[in-house]
Amino acid sequence: MSGDVTTGSGVVWARSDRVGRLVAEYGRGRSRRVVRGPWATPDTDHTARLALHGLRAGEEYDVRLAFEGKDGHLGESGTAHFRTAPMRGAQSFVWTGDTAGQGWGINPDLGGMVGYRTMHELRPDFMIHSGDTIYADGPIAESVTEPDGQVWRNVVIPEITEVAQTLGQYRGRHRYNMTDTNIRAMYADVPLLAQWDDHETLNNWYPGEILDDPRYTERRVDVLAGRAKQAWREWQPIGEADARGRRTADGRNRIYRKVTRGRHLDVFCLDMRTFKSPNTAGLEKHRTAIFGNEQTEWLIRELRRSKATWKVIAADLPLGVIVPDGEVNQESIANRDPGKPLGRELELAYLLQQIKRHGVRNVLWVTADVHYTAAHHYDPAHAAFSDFDPFWELVAGPISAGAFAPSPMDATFGPEVVFAKGASYANQSPRSGKAHFFGHVAIDESGLLTASLRDIAGEVLWSKDLQPQSS
Repeated sequence: MSGDVTTGSGVVWARSDRVGRLVAEYGRGRSRRVVRGPWATPDTDHTARLALHGLRAGEEYDVRLAFEGKDGHLGESGTAHFRTAPMRGAQSFVWTGDTAGQGWGINPDLGGMVGYRTMHELRPDFMIHSGDTIYADGPIAESVTEPDGQVWRNVVIPEITEVAQTLGQYRGRHRYNMTDTNIRAMYADVPLLAQWDDHETLNNWYPGEILDDPRYTERRVDVLAGRAKQAWREWQPIGEADARGRRTADGRNRIYRKVTRGRHLDVFCLDMRTFKSPNTAGLEKHRTAIFGNEQTEWLIRELRRSKATWKVIAADLPLGVIVPDGEVNQESIANRDPGKPLGRELELAYLLQQIKRHGVRNVLWVTADVHYTAAHHYDPAHAAFSDFDPFWELVAGPISAGAFAPSPMDATFGPEVVFAKGASYANQSPRSGKAHFFGHVAIDESGLLTASLRDIAGEVLWSKDLQPQSS
């Protein structure tokens, strides 16, 4: 598969069944190139990725990938297809999140994770996976009886039958998802921009947390998160520097990055997990972290530098949705208090204020996480904190996990729920296709952006044209 494809570069990824060196071949005639990459070994779960540079903008590439043994013999090959971003032309993408969660795995009776097939049929130029790429904390059983009496059957492998704690179990979760034919077909054909959220490790985690969950023998979340991050980065097609994380002054690694997509689009992939302060009620009078100081300043700086018409911020948590972590504590930014910003809201307030101050226009937020779909319009005229420009936040998911009803909103930043749709009952399975969602964005040659929210049956539920504003 491929990922983080720009106007002139991209990353290819493959996995071998034995030790081998990744070899990529692409181009034709005199422009044909053969590039040798890293070795796939047990230390990398036999995965390898390779950055390709010097590509032409707006071109189709078929990259032949194979592994070379120590004797120089090439094994079986596969192909990763992608189109580099156009300098000025039209492009489209899809986004979603939440794969194989709440006990709903690969159901062979339904053809597997068919939401990926629906997205693939739209032939997008790339996909953003907004996080919860796996559910390491959610065991998957061979069968689940649904409320109407139907029996959901899962394909099962040993690594998914209990909560993940070891590196091997975390790796097994990623390996399981990649056995789905729909995922493999899409990822071979559509570049991925991957993010992580909580379930790559465990539900609602934050750095420094100590678990009291009896299912875990390792209670230190930092230890679990280290194993989870290693497995996640091994299985994602992102550049080596990004996969290992951006090391900052405090010595910890980061995953956030910017992907340039030509004249009309820059994508900013955030990491709202590594920086996270402990989950509390969120009522602190001082600023607490969810983006973290360095990521916040990086985002402001890169938004200011961006010359693209549209700046899409891919967040792994929503902004104004109330996401509880127990009876009192909050998992995301919102804190249930509709008044002035407190706690993590102060960090968001600063970010939005700086976006306005520096005249950054045409910012669109996309996210998943909450297992329903919605279109939120944030308006300072209706907000307790009003020093920001209006913007849209679009929520889309789950693609193949349990679906739930829409959640209440926090009024601090003035969100209007323009559209929302969720499940008919808690933890609804993907069977009907009507409670599982993804988003689609198309940008034409003039810069007009058309955003839509869709279910995995293919129905367009909501759509809006957004005209770009001049700076």
